[in-house]
Amino acid sequence: MFRILTLAAAFATALPSTLTAAGCARDAMLVFDGSASMDELSFDISRKTRIVDARDALRQALPDITPFRRVGLLTYGPGSNADSCANIDLRFGPRADAALDILTEIDAMQPKGLTALAASVRAAADALDHRNRSGIVVLVTDGNETCGGRPCALGTALASEAKDLTVHVIGFQVVVDFFSWDNPEQVDVGAGNTVAKCLADRTGGLYLSTETVNELADALRATLGCALIGLPVQPLAAPSPELRSHPSLKS
Repeated sequence: MFRILTLAAAFATALPSTLTAAGCARDAMLVFDGSASMDELSFDISRKTRIVDARDALRQALPDITPFRRVGLLTYGPGSNADSCANIDLRFGPRADAALDILTEIDAMQPKGLTALAASVRAAADALDHRNRSGIVVLVTDGNETCGGRPCALGTALASEAKDLTVHVIGFQVVVDFFSWDNPEQVDVGAGNTVAKCLADRTGGLYLSTETVNELADALRATLGCALIGLPVQPLAAPSPELRSHPSLKS
């Protein structure tokens, strides 16, 4: 309960300064972790894998988001390249009403491979034409960089070169390898955090640590949604008939 209250307080504190002023005019890219660890079983056999829980969170959150913001999707991990670090897949750029498209892609994903955090976020920023246009990147990851990238250095570079880019990072059931030779930047983010936290810290974004389906869904709403604090609340648009009938939305 304490964790949930802490997460809710973080959202409430961050929303007015980070999200409200921007509204929904900024296009967004969702960068989704498809690495092998997303499909690993824990020692608790009653628990679902991360990919199953993440799909549930997307089903909860996307219908509240995509009627109002254009969202694109980029994934990393699975793919045809022998070097899994090269399996960075721009599924599609920002588009309207993308919930069904995102769910279809993530439902079909078979997680495997490594975690190319820095290269994936760089590719998402490029897809947003970040040097010339304002945009948002939301990275969902369960761990650290394992492909030799430097997320902290990338965060600094993006803050310098981008017109107006915010990178939010959602850590989902994060497992941190503190002793990995491949993460010299770990010291920059503190104990218990994925090194990807640097991307948020250095671009003015949020870093949200989540463990449950509901926490992940709330984090997606907080980073991709359109909170209009102080303005009349507009009713959410109902999902389209196609989205309502999609197998992913059936309990």
